Amino acid sequence: MRVIQWTTGKVGKLSLRGILDDPRLELAGVYAYSDDKVGVDAGRLCGRPDTGVLATADIDALLALDADTVIYTPFMADLDHATRLLASGLDVISTNLFLNVGGIQGETERKLAAACERGNSSLHITGINPGWVNAVTTALTAVCRDIRSISIFESADVSVYESAETWQALGISRPEATPELIEIAKLWMSTFRDSVRRMGVALGYEFDDMDFSIEYATAAETVDLGWIRIEKDTIAAVRGGWAGTVGEKSLVRSNVAWYLTEKLNESWEFDDDHYHIVIEGEPEVRTRIRFVPPDSWGNHEWDTMTAMPAVNAVFDVARAPAGISTLKEVGLPCAPADLWLSR
Repeated sequence: MRVIQWTTGKVGKLSLRGILDDPRLELAGVYAYSDDKVGVDAGRLCGRPDTGVLATADIDALLALDADTVIYTPFMADLDHATRLLASGLDVISTNLFLNVGGIQGETERKLAAACERGNSSLHITGINPGWVNAVTTALTAVCRDIRSISIFESADVSVYESAETWQALGISRPEATPELIEIAKLWMSTFRDSVRRMGVALGYEFDDMDFSIEYATAAETVDLGWIRIEKDTIAAVRGGWAGTVGEKSLVRSNVAWYLTEKLNESWEFDDDHYHIVIEGEPEVRTRIRFVPPDSWGNHEWDTMTAMPAVNAVFDVARAPAGISTLKEVGLPCAPADLWLSR
């Protein structure tokens, strides 16, 4: 499969490495958002040996490469770019959630779906969460003969994710949670609304409503992480999420608890496990997932868990029907573990 990497930022650099590491994949091209990356070898852009593939901002040239798939990882989505790629016949596997253009709903969803139809192509949204953990959770229900509710609880020290823009949009370092701030946070966290809906589709639920909740905690002392400074008594942690309901019953929930320091004025407690999955039913299923990084990892290496579900889904998405893919259509992508034995 011939693959184009679309941008080489925090996530894109790691998915580019993943493409180069997979002998089933051939790097066809690289789209460069920044002028200073145009003409640079793909290997240098991700800390690997030269590949002979140079990054370009020429979209026409990339479309002429006869590639199969685009791994789409920009920080901000460009709807014109995405629809053009899909309409040309390229599958697009995106870790970007299209939040800056309204998310996968309304007019944005209609344009993307129409582009898939024109190109007979697929759009698959993935990452760690939303993405991988939703597929895992949905698959865990296969052992049950009755289900009353499904919940995903994410707990994460996000001080390793150096994106001041992301956390400030969610309220971090702000003096208080204003109604305007909560509305912005609701938009940014709409990704978890979408992931709840995707799990609901896979499980056959038709939700009557989607309930949103959010709360904040403030720093007990000033914290300076180098890339963001959080003054004492300003917002330093957030928790909330979405629940899909039928009648008055919450059936599927996705909640997150994110903190940049544990020294808070409020008595919040955080789970050392990154995910706690609870399926209430017969039997009840409780699963905990903790990622343990190697000592060599820096902060940005944590984005590996966002990048690799996209790279490892290339063949599954190629087999899926055209359109905006669901969890069931793509299934459970997995790593090419056998091919790594000889590394």
